[in-house]
Amino acid sequence: MSRFAGKRALVMGVANKRSIAWAIARRLADEGAELAFTFQGERIEGNVRELASSVGSPLVTPCDVRADEDLERVFGEVAEAWDGRLDLLVHSVAFAAAEDLEGRFTDTPRDRFWLAVDISAYSLVAAARAAEPLMAAAGGGSIVTMTYLGGERAVPHYNVMGVAKATLDASVKYLAWDLGERDIRVNAVSAGPVRTLAARSIAGFTEMESMFVERAPLRRHIDADDVGAAAAYLLSDDAKNVTGTTLYVDAGYHAMGM
Repeated sequence: MSRFAGKRALVMGVANKRSIAWAIARRLADEGAELAFTFQGERIEGNVRELASSVGSPLVTPCDVRADEDLERVFGEVAEAWDGRLDLLVHSVAFAAAEDLEGRFTDTPRDRFWLAVDISAYSLVAAARAAEPLMAAAGGGSIVTMTYLGGERAVPHYNVMGVAKATLDASVKYLAWDLGERDIRVNAVSAGPVRTLAARSIAGFTEMESMFVERAPLRRHIDADDVGAAAAYLLSDDAKNVTGTTLYVDAGYHAMGM
């Protein structure tokens, strides 16, 4: 298949080969897309550059999503590399302080509350704003972000990240409305528990996995490749009339009452 032949995609949020963002990137590359990557911090730079090299990426660049000037630089580099055009944007960026995923949500301090919302939700708004002119120049585009059921329901230990995901979910809908007139679609994938670097920071993750398999209708785990396939659908022209939507990839867990 070559659904993405001639398409250019910026992938934000790869940390290592187990990242959901990497599963999406690999799927896009396998189907013909040309990829660029951002990374956050020197600690993961080597991993991201090695993975990007394996798919022939022309651009790998650092990005602090809390800094508007950094986002402007990144999208300027994308525009320079790809003649002012961008077709696809993968946003897989989230962060909350580890201590805020252990105790009570009530005890979240103000500064770390806004830190989680800024990085996990506002970064999508800022990235979409920067991507808009490049996607408009390409005749339209598609943006996909990663969310989780903890933004809709209280999940023990998810705490402030759940509030950030709720903000992200609402942002997807408002961005879909704003950007739709330029044929830019905005959607989210809500995945079940996947063993990633970020997941390891959630207290009780192993217990969560066991409960998930017991109560999901399909009674099985999901993996990053399942999420990659779903995101690829949303990014492709197969979903040309799908926007403002959350696609659940969780073996049906979200449909259950308990």
